[in-house]
Amino acid sequence: MKRIDVSLGERSYPILIERELLADAATHLGPLARGRSMAIVADANVTPHLERLQGALGAAGIASEAIVLPSGESTKSWEHLASLTDRLLAHGVERGDCVVALGGGVIGDLVGFAASILKRGCGFVQVPTTLLAQVDSSVGGKTAINTPAGKNLVGAFHQPNLVLIDPQVLDTLPPRELRAGYAEVVKYGLIDDVAFFEWCEANGAALLAGDAEAREYAIAHSVAAKARIVGEDERETSGRRALLNLGHTFGHALEAEAGFSDKLLHGEAVAAGMALAFAYSARRVLCLGRDAERVAAHLRAVGLPDSFAAAGITASGTTLVDHMRHDKKMDAGTLPFLLARGIGQTFVDHSVDLTDVASFLDDR
Repeated sequence: MKRIDVSLGERSYPILIERELLADAATHLGPLARGRSMAIVADANVTPHLERLQGALGAAGIASEAIVLPSGESTKSWEHLASLTDRLLAHGVERGDCVVALGGGVIGDLVGFAASILKRGCGFVQVPTTLLAQVDSSVGGKTAINTPAGKNLVGAFHQPNLVLIDPQVLDTLPPRELRAGYAEVVKYGLIDDVAFFEWCEANGAALLAGDAEAREYAIAHSVAAKARIVGEDERETSGRRALLNLGHTFGHALEAEAGFSDKLLHGEAVAAGMALAFAYSARRVLCLGRDAERVAAHLRAVGLPDSFAAAGITASGTTLVDHMRHDKKMDAGTLPFLLARGIGQTFVDHSVDLTDVASFLDDR
């Protein structure tokens, strides 16, 4: 078993990574159950994993109740947040209890936010079942829901008590979902680890094809990178954690234009957003054009979009920039952008002119 700790003083917690960990979940969840029935919130796509988890808990004498929600980005809403909190209260969740989030990033974000406000804050455990959630959203304590104004605009920082990652669950993940999650793996190489990006170029196709060793290595490496960054800058106050937003400013605008629907998955939007961030960096002569093309070429090679057109978005630059103006990172009328001086050399730029961004997008 691989253990990686997120070091946050009293809020520190372990991330455990091992194949078939779901079958042994009771060993790790038992102490958190406190002899009470555990509430497990899952999405409708992970019923087989839910049955395995409840079976493992039941065999260890731990009672549980399942709350199954619809899959998809639309579940991160006020309506589902209200419904979920009501159901958790009906279950009798106490402040000292831990709610289990079983699913992808949508479930993790929603359950984490519900836990942050329930009884003024109860515990929760992340059991991510998608590659994207395993390498990114399950770690770090960012929780939120979407609103008509934009993505993740209502939320809280609320760290989990524990993260259990079972790479075996990826064997049943649809190829499109797996590719979308892989975008977040590549991101760690592009931020500050050129050697890992080179590893992705050499091993990404094998990972997507089912190579268990490649998957476990990518998950552990990505989680360790994120845990380190979160430990240094939990709430994005120093700018270090902001690097994890590479591709997200462009990507969230694309998601908004797609109506936060399955027309464009989050990881697909991030992939296109990263390619656009490098292309825009090259336009501003911050990085070499060949670096931008290298990034785009790898994304294309694994079946991910490298532009908003490839992502199925036909909006004008002005329309996409209008979405960006609602970004939660907007500060005093300025939107920080994650740009690059090269592969593995991402930085935060506070001087970007949104009019220039709109012109750039119109030229793509």
